[in-house]
This record gives sequence, C-alpha cells and structure tokens, in this order.
Amino acid sequence: MPAGAKVSRRWLLQRSEAMAEPMRVLLQRVSSAAVRIDGEVVGEIRRGLVALVGIGQADTPPVVERVARKCVELRIFEDDAGKMNRSLLDLGNEPDGAGMLVVSQFTLYADVRKGRRPSFTDAAPPNLGQELVDHFATAVQSHGVAVATGQFGAHMLVSLDNDGPVTVWIDSAELGRD
Repeated sequence: MPAGAKVSRRWLLQRSEAMAEPMRVLLQRVSSAAVRIDGEVVGEIRRGLVALVGIGQADTPPVVERVARKCVELRIFEDDAGKMNRSLLDLGNEPDGAGMLVVSQFTLYADVRKGRRPSFTDAAPPNLGQELVDHFATAVQSHGVAVATGQFGAHMLVSLDNDGPVTVWIDSAELGRD
C-alpha cells in the first residue's frame, strides 16, 4: 500500500483474514465409515461423507458455519447419469439417507518446512478446537444431515470405504462469500 494512502476497514479485515490460518477440512465420499476407541464403535455412518476437521487459532463460529454449509451443499455424489450433481442434502431426502462422520484432526495443521518433526503451532488450542469442532457438527446437523462423531482428543481408529475415490480439500480462506 502506498505511503499516505488511506487504509479502509474492509482492507484491514481482508488482510487479517488472509494472514490467519484457515479452517481446514478434508472431505471423503464414503460408502461406510466408523470410528473406534479402545475397540468400541463410537461413531458410524453408511453412505455419506467423512469430514476430518482442523481448526486454526483464528477460526470463529461464523467461519465454521460457512464451511459446514459448503460441505453439505457440495455436489460430489453421482446422479442417475453418473455425473457429480448431488449433494449430501440431496441424498438426505432418500429412504437410505446419508450422513457425515465428523472427526477432529489437528494434524491437518502440520508444518513440515523445518526439520523432521511436524509443528502444530497454527492449530487452535484444545479448548477452542473442541468447541469449534462440536459447533461444526451442530451446524451440519442444522441442515438436516445425520451426524456421527469421534471423540475429541482421544486416540481413534478411523476406518472408511472411500467411494470413487472422491477426496476434497477445503480451507475457509479459499471460500467465496456466497
């Protein structure tokens, strides 16, 4: 920005959002998925999406809600013609329905630029991470989608049958304001 130029409030907001680490979600289209803790199934879905959710230090409930909406509206399920034209919301109206398995995954923030041990300093602290992962699950549910979850902070075994395979990376900094 040139010296002496006025700094707009909007520019400052956009700049601070760009500098903040975005919320990250790795979505996988599945025919089934489950989370086990100590051999016990704690969350399970049949057809639907597995959302591995990483929360950054600057994430907020509105960001989480926007990403949740994007996930349930994303057209990555095939229609009768075999084209990816259907969303999780579209499948929810079918007799079998579809759901989302939400699993917290702070390791999506692994920074491996230096050394051989990943750094996770950009991930949200545990209390904020748990609050916002729970908020993400609630936001998905608010769209009428059945949600199963893992357990925050637990050592989980996640099994899934990736359908396609279809895997989509979402980060909040790259989403439009739609």
